[in-house]
Amino acid sequence: MQNTSHQTNALYLAWLIALTATLGALFIGEVMGRTPCVLCWYQRIAMFPLALILGLASFRADHAVRHYVIPLALIGGLIALWHSLLFVGIIPEPIQPCERNGPSCSGEDQVLFGVLPLPYLSVFSFSAIILLLTVPFRKRSS
Repeated sequence: MQNTSHQTNALYLAWLIALTATLGALFIGEVMGRTPCVLCWYQRIAMFPLALILGLASFRADHAVRHYVIPLALIGGLIALWHSLLFVGIIPEPIQPCERNGPSCSGEDQVLFGVLPLPYLSVFSFSAIILLLTVPFRKRSS
């Protein structure tokens, strides 16, 4: 038998992560005045709806929402992973989309408070949401 309180808690925590990531991205862009790079915009496109969808699902205790949320979080997570690889220098310059079309994907604006790389925070957020909506919902074998 699955423990629905663990599932509800996981759903609520996933919503808090998505909400924190969304509010953080808005703070960095609107309050701190940092223009998002191309890959940051794509990650926002994936994260912002998660805050709304997971919030509604948490309020309704709708555990089935994970079937719709996980694919969106996977897409955002893959973009964030690519961004992280660009940031650390693993992906070569010729295939970096940012510098030709706006702010750098790996410049100083990608580090928060001088120590927190934004691409890594994004990978962590998407990964945590995926894990929270996967692990507590696994069917236990009898």
